[in-house]
Amino acid sequence: MIGIRSIASYIPEGRIDNVAQAQSFGRDEEFVVNKLGTKTLSVKDEAQETSDLCVKAVDNLLAKNPQLKKEDIQALVVITQNGDAEALPHTSAIAQHKLGLPTTTACFDISLGCSGYVYGLYIVQGFMQATGMKNAVMVTADPYSKIMDRNDRMTTLLFGDAATATWMTSDEPVWKLSAQSFGGDGAGAEYLKVEDGHFFMNGRQVFNFASVKIIPNMQEVLDKVGLSFADVQAICLHQGSGAIVDAIAKRLGEEHAEKVIKDMFGAGNTVSSSIPMLLEHYADNPQWKNVLISGFGVGLSWGSALLQRVNSQ
Repeated sequence: MIGIRSIASYIPEGRIDNVAQAQSFGRDEEFVVNKLGTKTLSVKDEAQETSDLCVKAVDNLLAKNPQLKKEDIQALVVITQNGDAEALPHTSAIAQHKLGLPTTTACFDISLGCSGYVYGLYIVQGFMQATGMKNAVMVTADPYSKIMDRNDRMTTLLFGDAATATWMTSDEPVWKLSAQSFGGDGAGAEYLKVEDGHFFMNGRQVFNFASVKIIPNMQEVLDKVGLSFADVQAICLHQGSGAIVDAIAKRLGEEHAEKVIKDMFGAGNTVSSSIPMLLEHYADNPQWKNVLISGFGVGLSWGSALLQRVNSQ
């Protein structure tokens, strides 16, 4: 069985004062706290490339798990839509060299945004199963500061930079990848896109999409294994904004709303890194046996899955 054993993250030290930034657009601190969800946004140094964020996250993973050696990593997979330079060559190849991983390491990128972590887990699991690999590291690093227009209120108040590294292994995994459900609707592609080098988002359309689509998608996952929301101890949603997380939690009803974890770590919407950051900081709770994860955004694209603690009986 191939599953998740450990997760580590890296948040750059640079910070943007989101309250001050919001005030420049005529918004107050209450709006920042209640609607956006974070008073600060993390931002990488201008000299840092996407691959540098990847290296920091993997280094933190290795430091956290001394039993995992560089020579043990058989695949390095990077989830990003904002790779190094002009995204050619693939960022994973650059990160492999910077990390000093063996040249026998398989390296490839996955071009997905906020749903990328959920998709990536199953892509990497399938790749490992097909090749007989024992250990792989999946990295999320999508620094939107590279494409941000700081004069665009809809985007500059939301997004921050971060990276995570997830150790996937057949050797004593902690979390089993259980049922999943994915979807995509290119009719909504125009709601999140890059034009002339800058990121554009139709916030209202994305909010409406997430509010309506995600709970039924998670229900499909639970139906596949004969479980209900009552059997789930925690729900880790993509942290698109405070308002989106709150809206989905409210639609779940009072009984289950408290299971939704809300934490942007002072970083903001970190795209594909938001779900693994929640798992890293909260999923050590031994009472968590069943955890729902759900990512949604660029594409439009969405994916939900059930993670089950191994040997939880």
